Amino acid sequence: MLIQTNVYTKRLHLRKLEQNDAASLFTIWSDPDVTRFMNIDAYTTEEQVLHMIGILNKLFEENKAIRYAIIKLDTHDIIGTCGYNMFDFENEVTEIGYELGKTYWGQGFAAEAIQALLDHAFHTLSLHRVEAKIEPNNVNSIRLIEKLQFSLEGTKRQCEKINGKWIDLHLYAKLNEASPT
Repeated sequence: MLIQTNVYTKRLHLRKLEQNDAASLFTIWSDPDVTRFMNIDAYTTEEQVLHMIGILNKLFEENKAIRYAIIKLDTHDIIGTCGYNMFDFENEVTEIGYELGKTYWGQGFAAEAIQALLDHAFHTLSLHRVEAKIEPNNVNSIRLIEKLQFSLEGTKRQCEKINGKWIDLHLYAKLNEASPT
């Protein structure tokens, strides 16, 4: 599979994370409002960001996942990240994840980035299914995914443990309608 390390949209450049993204990402990943529904606590040091970039890039080298910096084309600012949390090429499935810095919420950037991930998954990687797992209280993310025509398939009850507490996750999916059944 050829996983592209650069994807472009009308307003955005999605680029595989690099170590020199750490300072920009620290600003985003240190904000508790941004990390509230991520499976991380708000970071307190740039070293934590560097460590996470290393983990994510190792997963890319192993063809298991990729995380992109979301960069505004007009300013070249990193405004968040998105990507494929895992690949199951045998079953033609991936799972997406995303977050934006608070300054960029409500401007359509997340929808644009996710649509680019969907296009890449379905048309370049020839995957059949894209999943998103979302906490039930994350109403903004649910609204976004439903706008992009993902279907709610059910709730995975107490499926992840965060800070010693079990949480539920809604499972959403979108199928590649062009792929053979």
